[in-house]
Amino acid sequence: MNDLIENIDKLHTTEMGVERIKRNLALEADDVVSWCRERILDKNARMERAGKNWYVVTGNQRITINAHSYTIITAHKVKG
Repeated sequence: MNDLIENIDKLHTTEMGVERIKRNLALEADDVVSWCRERILDKNARMERAGKNWYVVTGNQRITINAHSYTIITAHKVKG
């Protein structure tokens, strides 16, 4: 298990983060953190730590999380 999964309960974001994630993914979920947590915990999610961030790719989305504060920074659709 990695640090991100071990600290999944610390996952959070800012108000600006919520708006950015909803806009980038055309997401209608009210609870963006819970939505991201579900994607991160998906057994098919691919996780990679690069520098200060975790990158989680699941389906056609990539979620970027700060590795120290567990703040969800952004999420984008992945082409391909």
